[in-house]
Amino acid sequence: MFLQRAERRAAEGTGYLEHLLQRDSTLATTYTLTQEFLTMVRELRGDRLDPWIEAVDTQGPAQLRRFALGLRDDYAAVQAGLSLVHSNGQTEGFINKLKLTKRAMYGRGKFDLLRQRVLRAA
Repeated sequence: MFLQRAERRAAEGTGYLEHLLQRDSTLATTYTLTQEFLTMVRELRGDRLDPWIEAVDTQGPAQLRRFALGLRDDYAAVQAGLSLVHSNGQTEGFINKLKLTKRAMYGRGKFDLLRQRVLRAA
C-alpha cells in the first residue's frame, strides 16, 4: 500500500491506510518518507536525495535508516539513477535472461550451446 500511487489505490485501501497512519505515528513518518522517495524516483529528482537521507537519519525507523545507509554506500550511482533519464534496464533484463538460461543448463553446456539457446529464444 505504501508503494502504490494514491490514485490507483481502491477506496477501501485508502480508508484503511488513513486509519493506520492516524493510529501509529511511526507508520505515518515511514509513509511520508516512502512517498518522498517514490517522488524522487518517479520524477527523477536526485537533488532531493541529501535532504531525504538526513530526514531518514533524524526521524526514520531503523529499516529506512539501513536502506539510506545502503544508498550512501553507492551514492554516485544512486544520484545518477535519480537524476539522469538514461536507463540500462533493457541491458540488465537481457543479462538476467542470459544468466537464467545458463543456470538452467546446470553447468553442462559450454559457450556454443548457450549461444544456440539464446539465439533460438530471441
